[in-house]
Amino acid sequence: MLDALISERLKKLSNIREAGRNPYPSKSGRNFDTADVLARFSKLEKAKTSVTLAGRINSIRNQGNIVFIDLFDGTASMQVVLSKKEAQHFEFWKKNLDIGDISEFRGKLFKTKRGEKSLGAIHARMLTKSIRPLPQSWFGLKDEEERLRKRYIDILLDPDLRRTFEKRSEYIRKLRELLWEEGFIEVETPILQPIPGGALARPFETKHNALGQNFYLRIAPELYLKRLLVGGFNKIFEIGRVFRNEGMDREHNPEFTMLELYWTYADYRDMIGLTKKILKPIVKGKWAEVSYIDAVKKYAGKSEAEIRRMKGGPLDELFKKQVRPKLVKPTIVYGLPKSLSPLAKSVEGDEEITERFQFIIDGMEIANGFSELNDPIDQRERMEEQEKMYRGGDEEASRMDEDFLEALEYGMPTAAGLGVGIDRVAALYAGKKSIKDVIIFPTLRNKK
Repeated sequence: MLDALISERLKKLSNIREAGRNPYPSKSGRNFDTADVLARFSKLEKAKTSVTLAGRINSIRNQGNIVFIDLFDGTASMQVVLSKKEAQHFEFWKKNLDIGDISEFRGKLFKTKRGEKSLGAIHARMLTKSIRPLPQSWFGLKDEEERLRKRYIDILLDPDLRRTFEKRSEYIRKLRELLWEEGFIEVETPILQPIPGGALARPFETKHNALGQNFYLRIAPELYLKRLLVGGFNKIFEIGRVFRNEGMDREHNPEFTMLELYWTYADYRDMIGLTKKILKPIVKGKWAEVSYIDAVKKYAGKSEAEIRRMKGGPLDELFKKQVRPKLVKPTIVYGLPKSLSPLAKSVEGDEEITERFQFIIDGMEIANGFSELNDPIDQRERMEEQEKMYRGGDEEASRMDEDFLEALEYGMPTAAGLGVGIDRVAALYAGKKSIKDVIIFPTLRNKK
């Protein structure tokens, strides 16, 4: 059936070419957005303004000598009326227009007997002939994975999905405005890094042919941003793609968007205050606070001595599986162990606990921050320990980065840092349960 529909459309494409018309011209004569026309309809109608609209045909109703078309241009939909009495080349366009075509119509505005705002088209022009019919016109896009794979079609067929991505964009715009108001400047750091660092995660590896050198897609921008603190910047942020070679679920995608920022002469408590402002669009009430050790004691049934003896990966897995899912209400967890926080400052008086926090909602980590470790000797010892863990088989352990350690030796100011998972925040902002709902093109397994 699909092949027959495509064949029919190809014949129509041939008809348009044979009539001396270009079915794919480079420019449109559109002089109004549809939303603008609808907002100013009475004034434009009264002035008998010549209006040219362009957009995708979403429906066609053929009633003999009149054809009713629903035209959508990305701002709004509007009815276009082609009549044999008024429209030039009426029979030609009646025969060769299809749902999905991107077309242009010029004419005057009027209201139908039912009061529907319409454009009475005198002239029509093809801008893009659609060869493949939209799924709704032959079988429908019903399979969930197929919807993700053909996201562009899903957006065309589902106005709510389009609004979801608009809300994501809206949140990021508000976020940038807030940070600018707070005195931060936006910077960019390398995505290709010779040593992966700044987080506990397994990286993706690639090769630069000209240099004959292996690189890693960054797992975090942290170590390069901190170099900029050494260079004299005081308040900086970056919003960009980060890559981690991990599984996929409602919280994870191998590539995701992160906000990371640094604020000199501030500590983790100052950063908690700023994080609350950043997350205010999704949580307007009060945040609960609990120490990491108390949370693990309560929800995993471990004693403080047991928790302090556990290290790295096993402790992190315990928290993720037994504790975090139970933190449904907006909660700030603070005082994470040093073994999980190789870049965070220790609490004065307790070397094994750090000035680190996490913001958690509905069992999802939304934000992570801490007072940054700026003691180069302490940092070297922690990196050496992480390197041992890596060489012992822990692929998520941090690596030794001599260039970063050298930068620290010049002196990095006291500072607090923050990382926010933009996809997770966007999902909450748009009222969605999974980050797949707010990532336009999530990673998928090959169809084969």
